Amino acid sequence: MNDFCKNIIRDLDDEINELSIEFNGSLALCEKAIGLTIDKIAKLKQVVLKRGFKDIDEEIHFFKHQKPAIVSKLIYYNAIYKIETKKPNDTKAIRKYLNEELRKLKRYFDNNLEFYKYYRTNNSFIDDKLFIRGKYDIKLSLDTIYFETDPRFSTSHDYKASKIIANDLIQVYIEDQLTNNNQKKPSNSSSLNWAESKTALTELIYALHSQGAFGNADIIAIAKTFESTFNISLGDFYHTFMELKARKINRTKFIDNLRDALIMKMDEQEEI
Repeated sequence: MNDFCKNIIRDLDDEINELSIEFNGSLALCEKAIGLTIDKIAKLKQVVLKRGFKDIDEEIHFFKHQKPAIVSKLIYYNAIYKIETKKPNDTKAIRKYLNEELRKLKRYFDNNLEFYKYYRTNNSFIDDKLFIRGKYDIKLSLDTIYFETDPRFSTSHDYKASKIIANDLIQVYIEDQLTNNNQKKPSNSSSLNWAESKTALTELIYALHSQGAFGNADIIAIAKTFESTFNISLGDFYHTFMELKARKINRTKFIDNLRDALIMKMDEQEEI
């Protein structure tokens, strides 16, 4: 089951990456990405109902991480499609509209703060209540959608986990749209400009986040700080990361080059 899920997720990422290149952020991209994701979810459900899970740990891992990795894409592209189709034409109206969309994300975050903390810190002490089918606790902030889903393919909180992943991406998208909508960019006191590629900076940011270099800081906050400090717009850096993951050779090219350059510098100074 684990290998099958990994293949499904990888294939979906690859297919969406190809669509991103072809359609470049259009509504057509959202439509096709939604269709692809629905197909993958259907295949996943078919296999889960047929094979089941070898033990509780596999079931928890699936509903806590693997299913949300796919469902979050459906939530994300559906949200972006709605945002774009309802977006007004006037510049000021656009800013007001997008800021309201950000407030909606903030309200969802505030209403589910405890679960956000639990999920993002990778706690596991109540996983058996949140990510196993047929078990739920009405006191644990259940979404109504749980009672409308197929209990054979849903737990009380796998959709909420999907929403966390999707909302992070939606926030990045909206903030990027707000930046692009600004006719006058705010002044930046930093005189440092990033001279490498956006892909290189994205690779560095994800590496620092994975290492916990900034504690529990959200990756979005880290990315925005780098953008502000080094006068660069990363755009949809999540998709850039997906492209990095899809590399067949040397997925950490920039970090490897950093290491080599530093070692060379150290060797040169030892020779002096």
